[in-house]
Amino acid sequence: MSLKKKFIIAGLVFVLGAAGILAGRWAIATVSAESDYEDLRMFTEVITQIKKNYVEDVKIKDLIRNAVKGMVSSLDPHSSYMTPEAYKEIKVETKGEFGGLGIQIAIKDGLLTVIAPIEDTPAYKAGILAGDRILKIDQASTKEMSLQDAVSKMRGQKGTKIVLTIIREGWKDTKDFTLVRDIIKVKSVKSKMLPNNIGYVKITQFQEGTGAELEDALSKLKKAGMASVILDLRNDPGGLLNSAVEVAEQFLPANKLVVYIKNRKNEKLEYFTEYKEPYLDTPMVVLVNQGSASASEIVAGALKDWNRAVVVGVQTFGKGSVQSLLPLSDGSGLRLTTAKYYTPNGTSIQGVGITPDIVVKLQAKNGKEITVVRERDLERHLKNDQMKEGESEKETMPIEVDEKDDLQLQRAIETINTWKVLEKMKKAA
Repeated sequence: MSLKKKFIIAGLVFVLGAAGILAGRWAIATVSAESDYEDLRMFTEVITQIKKNYVEDVKIKDLIRNAVKGMVSSLDPHSSYMTPEAYKEIKVETKGEFGGLGIQIAIKDGLLTVIAPIEDTPAYKAGILAGDRILKIDQASTKEMSLQDAVSKMRGQKGTKIVLTIIREGWKDTKDFTLVRDIIKVKSVKSKMLPNNIGYVKITQFQEGTGAELEDALSKLKKAGMASVILDLRNDPGGLLNSAVEVAEQFLPANKLVVYIKNRKNEKLEYFTEYKEPYLDTPMVVLVNQGSASASEIVAGALKDWNRAVVVGVQTFGKGSVQSLLPLSDGSGLRLTTAKYYTPNGTSIQGVGITPDIVVKLQAKNGKEITVVRERDLERHLKNDQMKEGESEKETMPIEVDEKDDLQLQRAIETINTWKVLEKMKKAA
């Protein structure tokens, strides 16, 4: 059952049950409506005064669009108004192909901040890192720039150049990165076989077809002799909720709860596994870090709650909210936060993230660490209603290292090998 249908059915139940008291609430509803109309009247007056008295001629359409942008952006860091062009682009992006740089961004402390570059994209190849602050885009300051405007500026046709002015922790001066836009074809699943028949699968983001890509990758690894699997979700910014369910259900039995979401009316929608032949008995480790967000956290949380996998790495990003794409009459749209999601055990990830079973921090060669950007660091982030005041604290995380120095991956391999030894001992007993 779809989310929309679920909420409509719940609404019908409420109306029927409340029929006897609707008349008693009419006066309250009328007062509320009158108050809303007063606020709308003020909005109209402001537009009229600008149109009449502003020093230069302005278009009403532009005024209204900018007002809507400001209104939606004041809600939380993941809600935004999209022009018709941007609305088309975001629908294309979920299919895994778009023109741009391949970079995940957010607003932190009023500055445009890199969450994570997508592997094998212009941003990744140029050396842009998580935590970098983008101060200018083609010499235009990003200080008052909305997130959606920044995304629109970085998108573009293949072969066109763009200059990002960046400051990084530890730098005294800014540095200009000249990048060439490319068609970002995000292959969401990459895989290979590690020694001792350990299958390694990395998901770069959750998009349409990720579940099918994972199924194909696991099938090939199994034919090659895979005896255990490492699922790498590090620096995966998330994506489609349905794709997260399709990934989790390949490692869990049928009819297991993967995640549930609740809207502001406390209406609940649950997502269960449906896959028929998952990899149930394959020893499994999941790798996560500060760049693992949203759909990545759904998968890691489900596998951890069901004791299906050992989670290794550091605390995840902590994005526990659901965004819906809502079309508007002129072809534009809203990306609106409509619900929060919870792990099978009922834990809200919002602003907290997933805590690994085994915490492993990477060690940079120079020993220096940079500040981690997590959900709780973003302006206007939604609060976690399960957290006590003052419970949250900022953390730091070393810069990325090469695979040969990847202590998290090495620990995952050690965990798998230990798992195998324990299984042999169990059978012998």
